[in-house]
Amino acid sequence: MLNSNDITIDQYKRPLRDIRISVTDQCNFRCTYCMPAEIFGADYPFLTKDNLLTFAEISKLIRAFADLGVEKVRLTGGEPLLRKNLHELVHTITTIEGIQDIALTTNGVLLPKYAKQLKTAGLHRVNVSLDAIEDEVFKKINGRSVGVKPVLKGIYAARDAGLNVKINMVVKKGMNDDQIVSMADFWKKEGITLRFIEFMDVGCSNGWNLNEVITKNELINKLKKHYDLEPIDAEYFGEVAKRYRYDGSNTEVGFVSSVSESFCSSCTRARVSAEGKFYTCLFASSGYDLRSLLRRNASNEQIRLAIQKIWMGRKDRYSDERTEEKAKSRKKIEMSYIGG
Repeated sequence: MLNSNDITIDQYKRPLRDIRISVTDQCNFRCTYCMPAEIFGADYPFLTKDNLLTFAEISKLIRAFADLGVEKVRLTGGEPLLRKNLHELVHTITTIEGIQDIALTTNGVLLPKYAKQLKTAGLHRVNVSLDAIEDEVFKKINGRSVGVKPVLKGIYAARDAGLNVKINMVVKKGMNDDQIVSMADFWKKEGITLRFIEFMDVGCSNGWNLNEVITKNELINKLKKHYDLEPIDAEYFGEVAKRYRYDGSNTEVGFVSSVSESFCSSCTRARVSAEGKFYTCLFASSGYDLRSLLRRNASNEQIRLAIQKIWMGRKDRYSDERTEEKAKSRKKIEMSYIGG
């Protein structure tokens, strides 16, 4: 096995510790900031089954990443629960030496059906995307006129199954900024962590505009009119969210500030698309084909060396270097493809 202490540091001394793997590029929502319906319509050419990595191929990649020091795995999409028998993949990941944490990002609608199964298989955590607590606002955002209730059922099913649950809320001016306090109030009472995420320029189809970003500081100032917030120290190097606790409670609220306060300097996350392309940045323009290695029956050593070489050459600092002009002119991989 390769010595991960020497080989998994990139050009800015950032270690490879987290891998986010998309298991499908398809989704049952059409959220306006991620997968707008006017672009991802009925005739959109999603990946065919043959182009998707198999669970065996995904597992082989995770073993290679684990050998290089990766400790956390997050399964994403699209909507990952559209991938049949996902619990089988989760169970296999639990057998991989070095992996300490397995998480899932989902819109939550299918969790009532699968939460217990996933927990039994070994899943630790779920992040559920919910961008409003009012039906009409949420229906407009998700592009499928789905109300809040099906997502709430999924969240409660996950909690009842024993999974650690967090809520992700992307905030965009004019879209759902009127939901900030009501969302905070609802999830504070439920004792579930809510994370506010700045509207980001992921991909090229969501019409990103800097003027529509509500920054972390603006969000905190709005919440402080209603709550006393106590900052919490980061739990580990590379933690994305800035965490706070509501005074007098154990409930947290977090803020992901890729636009207003870049965290490029501590980014430890790599991403693999559903067809096996390896991306070293959420805002990447291109990826590295690992599927061809897998399907040429490359050895574990060859796969590890390929990943090692890519990570060692990594120089990504997009959020540090972001300008509005660059954001609009640079072609970037879509969030629905790379998994957020």
